[in-house]
Amino acid sequence: MVSDPIGDLLNRIRNGQKARFDKVDIPASRMKANLCRILKDEGYIKNYKFIRDDKQGVLRVHIKYGEGRDGALVGAKRISKSGRRSYVGHDRIPRVLNGMGISILSTSKGVMTDRQARKEGVGGELLCAIW
Repeated sequence: MVSDPIGDLLNRIRNGQKARFDKVDIPASRMKANLCRILKDEGYIKNYKFIRDDKQGVLRVHIKYGEGRDGALVGAKRISKSGRRSYVGHDRIPRVLNGMGISILSTSKGVMTDRQARKEGVGGELLCAIW
């Protein structure tokens, strides 16, 4: 059992990128699928696919590389952890690297980026920062 599934997702993607893997397999959940959707839309991963199995399913994440096999995902930081949750209002959502990165929030309107949350005018739990 993994105590922090979102941190596990980010670490598997980073470790797969460092090992130059084309894809990594991650135990699936709806929250992880939403995070992968955002990472794909923002250009940090190539694609992801849900694969059914006898248990909970698997998310197969295809890692994106740039010129010289440099990974598109430079860094990721888990902000809200199981021991200490971090909630922000729409007017206090932090900018990652002055807008060069993204924050991912879990709001009442679903999982979204910091830009979408500011546009919608909603706050929520600050899950992680990606750059």
